[in-house]
Amino acid sequence: MKQRRLGLALAGAASVAFLVGTSTAAPPQPVAAQEGVTYVYRVPAPLGQKAQDLLARGFDVLEQRDGDDLFVLGSKETHTRLTEAGFNGAVESVMAPPSSTLKTQGHGVTETYYGGYRTVKAHHAHLDQVARRYAHLATVVDYGDSWRKTQGAGGYDLKAVCLTRKSRGDCRLTPDVRKPRLVVSGQIHAREITTGDMAWRWIDHLTQGYGKDAEVTSLLDTTEIWVVPIANPDGVQIVQSGGDSPKLQRKNANHANGPKECPTTQDPGAQVGVDVNRNFDAQWGDNGTSSDPCHQVYRGPSPDSEVETRALEKLFRSLYPDTRGPAVTDPADPRTRGMVVTMHSALNVVLLPWGYTTTPSPNDGPLRAMAKDMAALAGPDWQYGQPGELLYTAGGSIDDWVYGELGVPHYTWEIGNWQGDCAGFLPAYSCQDGHWAKVKPMLTYAAKKAANPYGG
Repeated sequence: MKQRRLGLALAGAASVAFLVGTSTAAPPQPVAAQEGVTYVYRVPAPLGQKAQDLLARGFDVLEQRDGDDLFVLGSKETHTRLTEAGFNGAVESVMAPPSSTLKTQGHGVTETYYGGYRTVKAHHAHLDQVARRYAHLATVVDYGDSWRKTQGAGGYDLKAVCLTRKSRGDCRLTPDVRKPRLVVSGQIHAREITTGDMAWRWIDHLTQGYGKDAEVTSLLDTTEIWVVPIANPDGVQIVQSGGDSPKLQRKNANHANGPKECPTTQDPGAQVGVDVNRNFDAQWGDNGTSSDPCHQVYRGPSPDSEVETRALEKLFRSLYPDTRGPAVTDPADPRTRGMVVTMHSALNVVLLPWGYTTTPSPNDGPLRAMAKDMAALAGPDWQYGQPGELLYTAGGSIDDWVYGELGVPHYTWEIGNWQGDCAGFLPAYSCQDGHWAKVKPMLTYAAKKAANPYGG
């Protein structure tokens, strides 16, 4: 291992929004008539130390910013905790109690929850179906096991699919290959359900379009496109167990480092598990992480402690050669091939390394230029930049590990927004057509850039 120092109003039919002012006077108490399971608080926390202090306190800070304000998910009691910590939290919205007990519908590849979102079982069945129907294009790879599976407590295989017009040597788990590679992953944060659907649609777009769509055909003739639709399946199983009232599980299911159940009397967002996207060995333990096993950004007991993290790192090492030197200031080789995109929600931004600091990376110029292009393809409401420029800084992320360890460009896409009927973690399934219209050209662009990302 190289030694380097490397949104949102919760929308959907279940949420009832109301706005409260954010003056410097004493912040308002939650209104009794708006009783609900969880609240979203608007909290003044400008970029810099104030934002980092909010994260360090262990609040469930959503990946959303509006000017100087961040947003925190919590209970009525969270308001008191914010006040005691020196923050002025104003109620932005309230999630009403669950109105339905309906769980999943269908079976196999048709198994869905919450109006059409596919379960983990459906995603895995979909990969197998694609491999059967398009044997000349698709290879399914089992790249590890989830934490629950390693404990004999259910769980899942960790699965990816390689899509390309197959010829000798394609889709091998070795970095020395003929074709450039794009990797796209979804639901590393389980509750960000839009991202799994985008992965499903991308797989279908490529396989169903080959031989019919000239652009798709050219891509699969020249490029390997790897898709990990569900990077955190144990977490997604918890989300989908809520059925029409999905549970807001962010992390994996590993409770070995703390209580099997986190107390929710003070904070309904408290949950077991490790934040896989704070567990990578890249500035692990830095800003934007927590040592409390019940906090949303719990980083785990050590870097790479999680089987999901180690499996992803092993997969990336098997797909890409290392093209960066050992120093943090070493740029990637200009001949580097490949691209990695990790999809999140919901902010309508393209994020680039570094994530742990606002200092530009040694390849900032081309990385920022590509981010600008991607944001422009998505639409005028999208922004781009480093996390510390748009949200807050955080250590242990997949962004900094992929770029820092291998030199391969990595982008985090925060798909969606925090206003309107299709906002937040839980948009109605009908909203995904609109998201896909923006994401498809971005994915196509990323696939085309994989051959020579730093070369212009």
